[in-house]
Amino acid sequence: MPFSDTSADLFRHVSADKAGIYRSIMASFAAAKRQFKLHMRPDEVLAEARWINGVPKLEEVHTALAQLAEWGNLEAQPDTARVASISDFYRARFLYRLSHGGEAVETALTAFAEALGRRAELQTVALEDIASRLKTLLALADAPTPDAAKLHETLRDLVRVFEGLADNAQAFMAGMARSIELQQADAAAVLAYKQRLIDYLERFIGDLVGRSGVIAQHIASLHPRIDPLLWAAAQREVRDAAPGDNQAQADALAQRQQAWRERWGGLRGWFVSTHHEPPQAEVLRSKARAAIPQLLAAVAALNERRSGRSDRSADFRVLASWFASCGSDDDAHRLGRAAFALNPARHFSLNPGTGHELPATTPWAEAPPLRIHPRLREYGEAAPRGPLPKVRERSEERALLARQLHEEHLQVEAARARLATGRTTRLSELGHLDPHAFALFLSLLGEALTAQSSPEDVVERQTGDGLLRIRLEPLEAHTRAEVITDAGVFAGRDHRITITATQAP
Repeated sequence: MPFSDTSADLFRHVSADKAGIYRSIMASFAAAKRQFKLHMRPDEVLAEARWINGVPKLEEVHTALAQLAEWGNLEAQPDTARVASISDFYRARFLYRLSHGGEAVETALTAFAEALGRRAELQTVALEDIASRLKTLLALADAPTPDAAKLHETLRDLVRVFEGLADNAQAFMAGMARSIELQQADAAAVLAYKQRLIDYLERFIGDLVGRSGVIAQHIASLHPRIDPLLWAAAQREVRDAAPGDNQAQADALAQRQQAWRERWGGLRGWFVSTHHEPPQAEVLRSKARAAIPQLLAAVAALNERRSGRSDRSADFRVLASWFASCGSDDDAHRLGRAAFALNPARHFSLNPGTGHELPATTPWAEAPPLRIHPRLREYGEAAPRGPLPKVRERSEERALLARQLHEEHLQVEAARARLATGRTTRLSELGHLDPHAFALFLSLLGEALTAQSSPEDVVERQTGDGLLRIRLEPLEAHTRAEVITDAGVFAGRDHRITITATQAP
């Protein structure tokens, strides 16, 4: 719908000279609309409105109401209920109510204010609600005659929860960087916010990893049987459509069924990979994980500013003093290579078929001349223009990559089954570990040790991917453990270790 001048007049009260009075009046009419009041008189507006800049006079309210009616925000009609004489009849008295355009403007401004002040959040509860609604849909799909009302209600709740999850996740990831405000924030407050944000992200990532698999399984089980359910929900909605001929009813049913299919496709694309693209839940998890090092880098930059380094010029001044203190030119050259990564130049050739490889230490004066094709010198390109090469078929490479990923997945799952037994054992009792189990063991041990403030602390924490929980309890200082691997012997202080899987792989 085009934006006409009449529509623009509806917003004029927002930026007018007496915008405070206009907004207070419109807010009072919006409140009256919610209370099912049909009309309001000027004295009622004066008494019930919440005035922003002090209570105005009744004459100012009369003038503001007339102006709003002229702009189209209000509708006015003569007030004859309080007429007691002929003079009262001829005196202008009006009842006012919200017009259709004024109501639309108030709705738009309210939505604008809510969107501007909304604090987005990562909703872990929404994941649980989505899994619960999908289980209900599976039960309804298994029923001989599904309850149409229960089915429609479940689908509406599922779409509402999913849309809230997607919108809030997008807004959170987009506005997280703005919420840090490192330029003006106090260092202690930034560090405290950093820890709260990291804990918040780790908890959400753990829940997302833990529940995404279950939700994806429910969607995969439900997808072959979803069309009859969507058709039943669309058919129930068509009952409320405006009456018309049979073709209009059929078109309305087709449109609503298509709308439900699009919503289901959006939900499925969030948790199930389609067309070689990762699901949106994986993208959200990767962005949430990437936000942690970004925040740590921002805190490091804050610490750097606190230490007095305001720009790169200080670094160059220190480097200049180092150059000035060099004892010889050779030392200065070595310092220059280290500071600016001035490595020897590598020789290259535009004739790769010759097979001559020159070491990087060969001086350019002693290297063979570079042969350049005349066309390259004249036109700036070596090969003539022509049709683009055909797109190569990558199905075999893709299948090979899929097999390799499957084999790696099996190896990782075997390593997880080898270590995540849930039983407490000593490091000295682990015995021999294959390369995959040893790599998993090192990553788990590294995550646990980084959480220790002292070597005597008992640490228990969940891994970053949310799949495992590790508990590490140090033994006496004189104890020693050795883990045998294919690459050698890993030795150190002995600990009691408990690795537990938080969910089935």
